[in-house]
Amino acid sequence: MTQWSVGMEATGDVIMKHEQILDLADNITQYSGIASGINAPCYGVKLLVDADTREEAISKATGYFREAARNAGLPMWPVTTIEAASEYDFDPSDY
Repeated sequence: MTQWSVGMEATGDVIMKHEQILDLADNITQYSGIASGINAPCYGVKLLVDADTREEAISKATGYFREAARNAGLPMWPVTTIEAASEYDFDPSDY
């Protein structure tokens, strides 16, 4: 298993409020996640998942993202951005 950092964003037509994004953040803490989207017509997360492939990581993260958004009462907008990088994609000498 490899650890993956997966970022996702859903875009819609309503400006997200501070409380909504805090609710989203509360729902992704178990995945070492962070949430974004305050005062924007979108919401997003970056979280860590264990998976064997990039596709599996994205699939798992999408499920966690949708569940967290649903639990936070956010609109089920389409996912417009997905990024995934494994722990092996980072070169420590770059930092």
